[in-house]
Amino acid sequence: MAPRPAWKGYLKLSLVSCAVELTGATDHSEKVSFRILNRKTGNTVRRQYVDSVTGKPVPDEDEVKGYEIGDDEYLLVEEDEIDAVQIESSHTLAIEHFVDRNDIPQIYFDTPYYVTPSDNASEEAFAVIREAMARQDKAGIARIVLYRRERPVMIEPFDKGLLLTTLRYDKTVRKPDEVFAGLAKPKLDPELIELATHIIDKKQAAFDPSHFEDGYEAALLELIQAKRKGKKPPVVQATERPANVVNLFDALKKSLAGDSGVEIPASKSPASKTRASKTPAAEKAAAVKSAAKPRKAVKTRKSA
Repeated sequence: MAPRPAWKGYLKLSLVSCAVELTGATDHSEKVSFRILNRKTGNTVRRQYVDSVTGKPVPDEDEVKGYEIGDDEYLLVEEDEIDAVQIESSHTLAIEHFVDRNDIPQIYFDTPYYVTPSDNASEEAFAVIREAMARQDKAGIARIVLYRRERPVMIEPFDKGLLLTTLRYDKTVRKPDEVFAGLAKPKLDPELIELATHIIDKKQAAFDPSHFEDGYEAALLELIQAKRKGKKPPVVQATERPANVVNLFDALKKSLAGDSGVEIPASKSPASKTRASKTPAAEKAAAVKSAAKPRKAVKTRKSA
């Protein structure tokens, strides 16, 4: 069954327009989901609105939206009144300007949708807009009303069609300084960075999303299958939690050695060589020896 469009309207570039439709780019139908049941009867339960004062259930026909305008004072707004609110972005994706996609920080990206022409008459204009954007390697910025909210969006060529990604409003994005301001900037040993770089080099691979698997969902399905067969739930072995690294240099070297065929780069930093070759006991002994060694007298020059 073909997915149901999430939105239908027009894509507009200056005076050129064509009918398009949006289809969700992600599918959650295969996710494990649970229903709430009555433990005593085994029947499913349903949610019901209850009057906060009388405690009695409210029939569907008596439910109405209210906008709070004061303490316990609400303005009633009917569904048809909300549906009657229409602005240009309710039906038209008007591209306002074009940007380099890389200029948009990843944190602003929200939900992706595929954009396709909704009828045969729109295919030529759609293809022209898409091809022009692809040749310029640009992304269009527009606005759209989805689920009763106007959202800024980015539109870019994708495969044979277009990909629309809703963007978050700037006021909803927490600024990095709010979280990272307290992070210290330690002086890093270049050799430590070099070791970490070698690990990254050895772990490079082509992006292949087909390898992504939901291990938690697989464990849930295993639990469900066991219960269906009347067996005890499988015993899940607790995974060891990582701890803070005490010796970063040794941890990086062991990480490299753990990959077969990896050649550990020779130490270049004298300080790192000394740290790597000496054990804590040896370092302590050297420190004691150094402290016990008599110091040479230093001649001072008398002031005139």
